[in-house]
Amino acid sequence: MLQKSIPWSTTLKSALCFGVKEFLVISPQSASGVVLDAPEATKLLSAVSIALANCSSLWPAFVPVHDPSRKAFIGIQNMGTIFMRRFEADRIGSQVPIKFMHLEGLYELFVSKFAYCMSDHSMHLFRVHLLMKLTYQTLPNDEDNYDDIQEADTESAKSETSPGCDNPNRKHWDDDCPWNEWYSAEDPVMGFDLVVTWSEKVVESSLEMAEMENASPHEAEKWILAPNLYPNLDSSKGDRIGFASQLHLLVNALEMSFEAPFIEDFVSVENPGSDNLESTMVIPPPTVLDRVLKDLFLEDPQLPDFAKDEHKSSRAIKGAPVESLFAQFCLHSLWFGNCNIRAISVLWIEFVREIRWHWEESQPLPKIPANGSIDLATCLINQKLQMLAICIGKKRELNEEFEDCIGTKDNASANMEVIATFCLVLVPLLLPVLFVTDSEQGEKMQEVNKVGDESSSFHAQSQAFDEKRDSLLTPEGFNGSKTVESKFSANAQDVHSADKSTLDSIRRGSAGPVGSMKLLKLCQSLHAPFTQSAPLMTEDMHEERLHAIETFGFSCNFSAQLERETLSSDMSAFKAANPGAVFEDFIRWYSPRDWENDESEAKGPSTDLTEGMNVDWPPQGRLSRRMSESGNFWRKIWDEAPILPASEQKPLLDPNREGEKILHYLETMQPHQLLEQMVCTAFRASADTLNQTNYGSLKEMDTKMDQLYLTMASTLRPLQVNLLSNTSDTIEDLQRLCVVFEHVEKLLILAASLHRRFRQVPQISEAIFSNYYNFYLPTMGIGLADVDTQKEFDMKLQLSQNERQVVSNMFTPPTANQSWRKVLSMGNHLNGHEPILREIIFSMHDNASDNHYASSSPRDYQQDTETYRMYTCGTSNDLRGLLSPLRMLAIECH
Repeated sequence: MLQKSIPWSTTLKSALCFGVKEFLVISPQSASGVVLDAPEATKLLSAVSIALANCSSLWPAFVPVHDPSRKAFIGIQNMGTIFMRRFEADRIGSQVPIKFMHLEGLYELFVSKFAYCMSDHSMHLFRVHLLMKLTYQTLPNDEDNYDDIQEADTESAKSETSPGCDNPNRKHWDDDCPWNEWYSAEDPVMGFDLVVTWSEKVVESSLEMAEMENASPHEAEKWILAPNLYPNLDSSKGDRIGFASQLHLLVNALEMSFEAPFIEDFVSVENPGSDNLESTMVIPPPTVLDRVLKDLFLEDPQLPDFAKDEHKSSRAIKGAPVESLFAQFCLHSLWFGNCNIRAISVLWIEFVREIRWHWEESQPLPKIPANGSIDLATCLINQKLQMLAICIGKKRELNEEFEDCIGTKDNASANMEVIATFCLVLVPLLLPVLFVTDSEQGEKMQEVNKVGDESSSFHAQSQAFDEKRDSLLTPEGFNGSKTVESKFSANAQDVHSADKSTLDSIRRGSAGPVGSMKLLKLCQSLHAPFTQSAPLMTEDMHEERLHAIETFGFSCNFSAQLERETLSSDMSAFKAANPGAVFEDFIRWYSPRDWENDESEAKGPSTDLTEGMNVDWPPQGRLSRRMSESGNFWRKIWDEAPILPASEQKPLLDPNREGEKILHYLETMQPHQLLEQMVCTAFRASADTLNQTNYGSLKEMDTKMDQLYLTMASTLRPLQVNLLSNTSDTIEDLQRLCVVFEHVEKLLILAASLHRRFRQVPQISEAIFSNYYNFYLPTMGIGLADVDTQKEFDMKLQLSQNERQVVSNMFTPPTANQSWRKVLSMGNHLNGHEPILREIIFSMHDNASDNHYASSSPRDYQQDTETYRMYTCGTSNDLRGLLSPLRMLAIECH
């Protein structure tokens, strides 16, 4: 049967060295598919050759012969001249003779095809042209220390190990990569093929061939590197485990979260849909849950740097920093129970329960900075946890102060009795002495000596004082003894008023003068007070205030009501720092735009006392219209504010009240509210984790990471403003985002694998990645629509001299376990590795004028002509050959 030209067969692949690209195969319709009778095959080829010559066709024709397992062929080709080429191909599939494993034996085999009369080829010189190409292959990643791993697995099988767990002693390629904490990725680079090519040489004896077999591959003319990538690396079927696959499951959980109003409904067996949930969604065992909680709440003595290695566009996504507590919860959720809604609900309930324990026991929350600030650029749950951490810190301070006070009560009881004796008895008796004449002094001192006689009434007075031991010893405290007050009523009242005036004039809680500003009623510098920090608020608290302003309108009195506690605290501190100050002084400092100056006041602090006395006083000006209105709420607060520095005021933040409100929010939030914030945080934390990967200076990878963050920010925006609903198209957008994330994740893992191999010569990794990036673009939907994405990635990179040593180091010497499995029978070893494929082309050139064709050949052919060519390829276990003279014999050795 004559067959039409067919795609190139691996059986006739060796004919490429003869420039054959199209051919005919003549095979019988039999079970064997070969022509077993040699004369019949020759006759068939002759007939086909005449037919092709009549058609002016230069196609060669081949006929399969001999045993089918040998894959042997004979062929013929019309050269279009007076010459005709014949082919003979054969294969030795096993038990290759040792002679043909070496270059010397192959050389002698070629010479034997034309030196018929010579029995010893080694004693004669033949100018044989030689081209040689060797292919080396790095060991697969899973082949290293294979036997050691098997022995370790055998030993571990005898002990108690979890089924399916990898050998803990085996180091994986990505152990130091940032994603390894969550999953282990398959190395996308399976290995490399190194093709070493020698330039054409002329060999005259088999001894030269023996020397060439011992030559180092470093002496070759060209080194070409070809990467072997993981199969289907460019497919988007989602069959690889990574962040993208788990994020897709989280999006599915978000879609299901609208089916119940409370998180407990997904766990409770009384839920109508619990049967379906229980059959399709598995909850990990309690041991796994405990391990996750321990990892989340493991207290680290040193807080991580939340801004370290953060992408410039990361904060555009309203999530949580990757090292924060909530971000770690989201990342754990991706791998907990295959990220189904039921498993997430169980983990969240236990997570909140653990947070409540930290609150009740006043234990600091791990992975949350208690630095007194709330990052409003993060999600609401992260803000709540930050505020709860601050409340726990405040609560701990109050508890420590209370414990200190209780701990010193017993030790201070004796001292308090002495102080009480002095204050209640001796001081009232001594005060009148200070204001009497010398003649009256003796009489007063006699009354002092009667203290011992009044000891019966002292015990009751000391008990009353002990109950008020935290109060200041002000002149008002002297009113505790009515007996003493009645005896010295006039003098005591004078002393009380004098001391009160003195204490009111004491400046307390001052942070220093404000430039050259003076008080209106006193020619004294106006001092800025130390004030309490404004109460911290989360995003929802700010939104409540804005909503109230939009509802009631913005006015001076309304804003004062919203800020009453803060305003009263600042006014009290201002009064304490500026004794004798009036309301107008406070406005001049606190709200300068509400004070209208008639004349410009002197600016800058006075450095000399006399110079300060020359400043114009009192300042000229008046309150603004809104502050001058009758019933102004600011003035009312001023009148009611006590004179207290910030250190003596009640804290503006009530940690107990705010802490309970936060816990109530966490315990009662709706499932979709939780999942919306989890999706945003999980995408951001996953991208931030991948962004920590070291992949060198690959510009294409930098561009893709920038595009990924921008795509995530735009796609996740509806979740950040609570616009998502169960019928929203955002779910589909999120699923498409998962596909984009998967593409970038695959590229980044490939970039990391290439970078770690070529740190010293980054130009190699850049060239390979750039080539694959352009090949991968159509798969990502950024190329032409008619690009064939099913085409395999095939790249050949020629290496320079300074790059060869780095590539050579990739061929590590075989270990003892590897060397005994392979018997090195071929030469040209590279660090102990023999080539997996050796290709050689032998050729013989003759002058046509020196043979029997000379008399009948045209003058144009009286030149050096290649009369014989033999191509061999294969290894020590498989040898193929193809020999072709002008009537060319071809043997193919594999």
